[in-house]
Amino acid sequence: MVLAADAMESGASRIYDGIIVGAGHNSLILQAYLGRAGLRVLCIERRSVPGGALATIEDSRNPGFLHNTHSFYHRALNMMPWYRDLDLERHGAEYLEPALNVVLLSNAGETLEWWTDFEKTADSFACFSNSDAATLRRWREAFLPIVERIIVPEAQAPPLEPARRRALLEKSREGRLLLEVSRLSPLEFVRREFKHPVIQAGLLFFNGLREVDLRCPGFGHHIAALLAGSGKAQMCRGGSFVLARALASAVEESGGELRLETEPGRFIREGNRVVGVEATSGERFMARRFVASGLNPHQTFLDLLDHEDLPQKWRDRAGAFRYNLVAPLTALNLNLKAPPRYTAAQSDPGLEKAFMVILGLDHVDRYLEMVACHQAGRRPPNIMWGSCPTLFDPSQAPEGKHTAFMWQKTPYRLNGDPAQWDSERDSLGQEMLAAWCRNAPNLKENLISWFARSPLDVERTFPNMREGDLLVGAFTNGQIGYNRPFPGAGHYRTHLRGLYLCGSCCHPGGNVTGLPGYNCAQVILRDLGVRQDWMPGPIERRLGRL
Repeated sequence: MVLAADAMESGASRIYDGIIVGAGHNSLILQAYLGRAGLRVLCIERRSVPGGALATIEDSRNPGFLHNTHSFYHRALNMMPWYRDLDLERHGAEYLEPALNVVLLSNAGETLEWWTDFEKTADSFACFSNSDAATLRRWREAFLPIVERIIVPEAQAPPLEPARRRALLEKSREGRLLLEVSRLSPLEFVRREFKHPVIQAGLLFFNGLREVDLRCPGFGHHIAALLAGSGKAQMCRGGSFVLARALASAVEESGGELRLETEPGRFIREGNRVVGVEATSGERFMARRFVASGLNPHQTFLDLLDHEDLPQKWRDRAGAFRYNLVAPLTALNLNLKAPPRYTAAQSDPGLEKAFMVILGLDHVDRYLEMVACHQAGRRPPNIMWGSCPTLFDPSQAPEGKHTAFMWQKTPYRLNGDPAQWDSERDSLGQEMLAAWCRNAPNLKENLISWFARSPLDVERTFPNMREGDLLVGAFTNGQIGYNRPFPGAGHYRTHLRGLYLCGSCCHPGGNVTGLPGYNCAQVILRDLGVRQDWMPGPIERRLGRL
């Protein structure tokens, strides 16, 4: 680590109120809030564009075809407080939420539908099981107040210490029900409450099969919360990068500065305080008040801090941080002359406007097969989900043309070695295309070109997503709430004064929610003694009113 005195003597440093490392969406949200509070904040980013996984690229072989190569589905994003506070619609972000939100197509031609209109969803469930449809309604009704009064406020605030949280929740009926259901895993909850195998599989997928190991205790409430949540899957008009561009515009409006193609090399320390960042180029940026990292714990603690600056306990905890076994995925992206036409739509033409389509998940046991393949490092069965974005936003392809994609969970260490993906990626892409064509035969005659991206490609593009983990950290190993990323660092602070965490490794976790950045802004501003009208009251006080 470079000491502050060395940096000052060089005469090459630039001084800001604060510096943020990594320009992912959480960092940009944090920077915009702090700028609006009157702080002069710099964000440095190794890539040539801000936004991290909010990536939309143009196919170099086929101009005009845009692909969202990582983040696409954003759940209820325009309902987030930072979306409103930063006035992102004025900065160009606009969200679409198609009515037929998710469809699971079974091999037998049956369809399980998830609508923005709950009654239509319940009707679809009743086609499989009246009993399960009744259970759906019962749990939704029970969890509506829990989502509104507990789950949403907790996600939008720095987390409480577990024992204190439990003591507060045990005082109310809603809190006790939440604690009771939370003791289960999602798999246990679904098997206990629902009977039809297609409904079980669909609920587990809608909840988080895409990212989370559903065998993990502590997350049984996620299913019921999903049923009660008002927001569904959305997409950003123009591509996910439009959100990144809107956030960058909000940062600029707040007086913030972005430095792209600037790779952080190490933190600059003065005594027990981090006071700046040195880039790998040798350029130094000094911070009067704070430095925040949007990177993963390995990068923040083991790469950017020298050995002597990190106590052994913190070194061990950072080194033990675990990434999601089932989070990595392989993507298949298509350029098309016409959108996919699914065989199932012949009997129900409305399916042609389905937003997300799930293939290959007829039974919950298929999920367990997939997990076993991840554990063994083998290619799993073809359980895929994806969309044709241009059905809803024609601007993402040339006039009259379309783009489409499918994602499939695949292990990071294929046959024990992630480098195997360089030779296996395209063969899996061909296998995925064949499975997709069996459900949408018109793809063969309308295919212009395709490309695939593996978990290794994800890690190479976004080193923050170590092992291809889009959530930047598993929810196992105790890495949740107050102990995310690990005990001692779960409140967005570190062992060094002035050094904060603001990325997806923090509570409430990954995906594009913006809440780690939103919550970190609350912590930094309170530590600086700055009060803003947008800041919610302490979560302890709100839970105490239940």
